[in-house]
Amino acid sequence: MVIEQVKTEIFHIPLPTVLSDSTHGEIQFFQLISVRIYDSSGNYGLGYTYTTGTGGGAVASHIKSDLSHILIGIEPNNIEKIWDQMWWHVHFAGRGGAMSLAISAIDIALWDLKGKKESKAIWKILGGQNPNVQVYAGGVDLQFTIQELITQTESFIDNGFEAIKMKIGRQNIVEDIERIAKIRSILGEDRKLMVDANMNWTVEQAIEAANLMQPYNVYWFEEPTIPEDIEGHIRIQKEGKIPIATGENFHNIFEFQHFISANAVSFPEPDVATIGGITAWMKVAKMSENANLPITSHGVHDLHVHLLAAVPNSSMMEVHAFGLERYIIEPMQIINGFTIAPDRPGHGVEFDFKKLSPLKIDNL
Repeated sequence: MVIEQVKTEIFHIPLPTVLSDSTHGEIQFFQLISVRIYDSSGNYGLGYTYTTGTGGGAVASHIKSDLSHILIGIEPNNIEKIWDQMWWHVHFAGRGGAMSLAISAIDIALWDLKGKKESKAIWKILGGQNPNVQVYAGGVDLQFTIQELITQTESFIDNGFEAIKMKIGRQNIVEDIERIAKIRSILGEDRKLMVDANMNWTVEQAIEAANLMQPYNVYWFEEPTIPEDIEGHIRIQKEGKIPIATGENFHNIFEFQHFISANAVSFPEPDVATIGGITAWMKVAKMSENANLPITSHGVHDLHVHLLAAVPNSSMMEVHAFGLERYIIEPMQIINGFTIAPDRPGHGVEFDFKKLSPLKIDNL
């Protein structure tokens, strides 16, 4: 069996609530880029990635113009070899950015196809033994009023979450601290609270904020400054005395390698839809395990549930506000702060394309 067709589509996904963080501002929609890879037996694997609202056309174009043609006619099962071929094919123009998102979508589709052909869930193919994965609620809520933030937090608790992340990153750091204090009072002392500055602070601001957070038992401090500043992260973690989570804006495995080897991160946070797919995500997980670090995730929780169920150093999985539950035939369920990796072949995600079709903005 060989690959016969690669179908790429891009969709405009409106958000039911306007979300906000310190770098993207208000977010009203995101872009979903899907890939279906068909083999000569008529089977297909589904892969997808996303953007925060811009750049989706470039990702889809890379898949169609730069990557699809090298897949046609090849056997799809040797995914590692295909990944290397894609990486080096676009290496000069890529090594990250939209190219990595494009590789991610294709790699995920290949793993889904493999699972369907073997009638086996991806988490089992990857060696997982326990399908139960602890989750946390990832709020995208910087500009929520305090009452909106409280209402959201209470909703998270009512829905069984035992860990919650909130956005910070204002230039007036005291405002963020006041909001952290309020949410900690609602959560109580037993639930975990994480904060995410989305890269918006200088190193000095991040250290100041971390010191002001000390009374509120913050479990991790996410993206305190720009991802290029390894030395800055080392200082923030050492002087701020709060573990750092980062990596959602890393788009190749070498960025993680540098941070991990420099002791600049405590919770590596790769995103399977942007790092290069399942093949690359698992490499980061292994790096983290070798450094005795727990690994977490960013976004696309319907895919990450397989990966965190597969690795021995699994931490909590983010349930992101950019959810696709309205468009997935069997969406993920959360009970008492946990979810269960599906036992369906492949990753088990099937889109209701009839619902997506009216939102389609291009078909490449």
